Amino acid sequence: MRFSVKLAAPLALLLVQALSACAPRADVPPGYPRDYAQTIDAAQEEGALTLYGTIGISRVEALVAAFERKYPAIDVDYLDMPADEAFNRTIAEGRAGKGGGDIVWSSAMDLQIKLVNDGYAQAYKSPESGALPPGLVWKNEAFGITAERVVFAYNSRLLPRAEVPRTHAELRRFLVERPDMAGRVATYDPERSAVGFMFLREDLQASANTWQLVNALGRSHAKLFKSSDEILEALSSGEVLIAYNVISSYAQKRQQQDDIIGHVVPQDYTLLMSRIALITRDARHPNAARLFLDFMLSKEGQTILAQQSVFPVRSDVALPQTIREKTGQRRMIRVGPALLTHLDQLTRERFFRQWKEAYSAGESQSRGVGAQGRYSGDE
Repeated sequence: MRFSVKLAAPLALLLVQALSACAPRADVPPGYPRDYAQTIDAAQEEGALTLYGTIGISRVEALVAAFERKYPAIDVDYLDMPADEAFNRTIAEGRAGKGGGDIVWSSAMDLQIKLVNDGYAQAYKSPESGALPPGLVWKNEAFGITAERVVFAYNSRLLPRAEVPRTHAELRRFLVERPDMAGRVATYDPERSAVGFMFLREDLQASANTWQLVNALGRSHAKLFKSSDEILEALSSGEVLIAYNVISSYAQKRQQQDDIIGHVVPQDYTLLMSRIALITRDARHPNAARLFLDFMLSKEGQTILAQQSVFPVRSDVALPQTIREKTGQRRMIRVGPALLTHLDQLTRERFFRQWKEAYSAGESQSRGVGAQGRYSGDE
């Protein structure tokens, strides 16, 4: 889906050239090297930027609009797509030796690190890197842009907030002790959602009891979805009442338009997910890509994201009241090669075998079959 409306090619080219000729040079941001002016000039001459993203148009349009006001000669084309599509498309374009997306910005952190590891990104030392917390930049090729919480979401009209679990252990007990929740629970399908798979793997590192929670999801006949938007739509319609592992920015943005949606930040531990951005190896507009990456990491860009309920990574950004909830122990998913273990084929096969075993055992228990197969909740 394209965010910007494009003009016919010849007219667009003339307009870009005219804007580049008459647009005043944007000031070099304070603290940036003096030669950054050359990057700005080159970017305005390129006149365009293609961004592949998974964040959704409603959450990115304010950021894009502010960037285009700052650099009016640069036309941003934002294409929203699932994480696996952004990954596969970038590989296909790289193998063909032709640029498509200049920046790929995705919530599937492991897939982004895979792109970097396999040579589909180019290095860039952003002047904003020094303002970021440790663990958010890898090889100057992968940049963590956000620090979004992974939460429990619920239908506030059909499930009172006082009944909503506050920890992962409470969620497991809630699912086991509430047979009326059968078919009214939602989470990601880890086999169809790269993000859902990553969150479950991180939960397993945080708690040895995660397989017990998966078993409880099976008992509740949890409905499995591919995206946060699908989960939130099911919550809003009343199809489901509670959801496990939803990205907070999606829930909070939806709350602004739909007061049915509520969310709880887990108080035992809270996963923090970062949307990773990279500049592709064969970017057609590399200078414009550098400008946009720096803008996303700048205090101005991070403030705009915070206003869209997307938690920033910078500590010098004032947070709106809506995203100031207290967290449990913060478990930031670090940007780096450790994420590649999620993609190891043997690891994935073992994980999906255990997932199916734990989930199916729960389904059997709910039907009174009593068979658990080889699954053990202590695994």
